[in-house]
Amino acid sequence: MIYILAALIVAALFILAEIYRETHRFVVTEYEISTPKLPAEMKEKKIVFLSDLHNREYGEENGKLLEKIREQKPDLILCGGDMLVANRNTHGGRESSWGKAAECMKKLTEFAPVYCALGNHEQRMLEDPENYGDSYWKYKKELEQAGIHFLINESCEMEWEGTRVLLHGMKMPSECYARFGRMEPSLQDMKDGLGQADPQAWNVLMVHHPEFVTIYKEWGADLILSGHLHGGVMRLPVLGGVISPQVGLFPKYSGDCYKEGDTSIVVSKGLGTHTINIRLFNPAELIVLHIHGM
Repeated sequence: MIYILAALIVAALFILAEIYRETHRFVVTEYEISTPKLPAEMKEKKIVFLSDLHNREYGEENGKLLEKIREQKPDLILCGGDMLVANRNTHGGRESSWGKAAECMKKLTEFAPVYCALGNHEQRMLEDPENYGDSYWKYKKELEQAGIHFLINESCEMEWEGTRVLLHGMKMPSECYARFGRMEPSLQDMKDGLGQADPQAWNVLMVHHPEFVTIYKEWGADLILSGHLHGGVMRLPVLGGVISPQVGLFPKYSGDCYKEGDTSIVVSKGLGTHTINIRLFNPAELIVLHIHGM
């Protein structure tokens, strides 16, 4: 019996040590993305994708995170939402709600053009001024003054060696984030927000919630970039992430790169934590996408 007890204590200590380690460091995860919509002879494009920082700091003023991003020499930096934490009743209190995130993000513009989509935390600040005052607008103004572009049910066009690339940022209906009685967005919701995807272009969709991939694909997304699920908090072999923020077990798209037909789906495990401040076998990650034509 004493040996069993000792083994349990050792296992518990190991798990606690691993949780501490994984909530205080991040890894760089690299994915190769190939698409027939881009020319085979195109020089590789490199995209850094960040999501769910939740005001986390890696080193003083996020120096470790920023240095790792700088090392990638990205062509484009995309932020998939929840870079901050929406704190109620702060009414614009910068340090308590979004100051750390803003300082980190402004420095990203030194490395490449930066585009942001909304997560549920930014959206909550936007849609509930009674509790959040003008926090969202102050945050957005500060980032835009630094040169960061927000895509809120908006699209922008780029050209990569003669091919049109459309970058879209979708604002989900807030009911999609509900823990209970969650609604699914419809194809019409997407068309109302973004219009119709152009089948002649390569369509990159930033949308925070990864659960509704079927709708995103039907709309016409070629590359889907999501986050939100924090990797499922804990990850198990074969099964993947264990739980979603909406208390769903074993979400299908919890954190990885998935290929379905000609569509690539990249779901970030996130850089921070919120509510459940635990990571187990699920390190925080900075994602680097190597984009190639075919």
